[in-house]
Amino acid sequence: MSTPRTRLEERLRAVAQERYHDRHPFNVRMHAGELTPAELRRWILNRFHYQRHIPIKDALITAKLDTARLRRMWLRRIQDHDGAADGEGGIERWLRLGEAAGLDRDRLLSGAEVVPGVRLAVDGYVNFCRLRGPLEAVAASLTELSAPGIMLTRIDAFERYYPWIERAGLAYFRNRVDQGRRDSTEALDLVLTWARTPEDEDRAVAALAFKCDVLWSLLDAVEHADTKDGPGEGA
Repeated sequence: MSTPRTRLEERLRAVAQERYHDRHPFNVRMHAGELTPAELRRWILNRFHYQRHIPIKDALITAKLDTARLRRMWLRRIQDHDGAADGEGGIERWLRLGEAAGLDRDRLLSGAEVVPGVRLAVDGYVNFCRLRGPLEAVAASLTELSAPGIMLTRIDAFERYYPWIERAGLAYFRNRVDQGRRDSTEALDLVLTWARTPEDEDRAVAALAFKCDVLWSLLDAVEHADTKDGPGEGA
């Protein structure tokens, strides 16, 4: 007989499977090798705006946790992205991905070319983590349940279809396979422990659905941006 904990996990995994952005047409085209260099560079540049805000939202979540053990656990996520020193961490690896694709890191860091829809999606996610309680903020991170799979698919697609990107630039994707598995396991355990009522369960599921919408909206904005003068056009 299934338990409330088991049923909630099944609901969360169903949302992550059915609404994750691997199904978005832009990602489908990326993984089929159908993006132009300009489109791929535009995605890398705009996605960096999301990447650089991950430690910010994780700092907001850390501040909501009420034990030293949980804060230490979540602080590791910040270090994963910011690094323990300059030149380390996921943000640095994303900058190197940009460089491998022909984008100057100063261009990524300036943020000047980020499209408005991406800014809106990222702001929405950061503010969600700022304003909601720990259950919902952590539940929203459970898109990581699907992250390892998309990273493996992406590595294969980049190596197969986009050989003009130096393979060393794919280090971000490689690192996130194991990090995503670890992070999603920890976050799922917290959500299943904290959700004690049907209302809690519904809030957790809604939070994950919201995060899926954020990632989907980000890709909508990238896909429909004007490519005429987009980053990397004609390069």
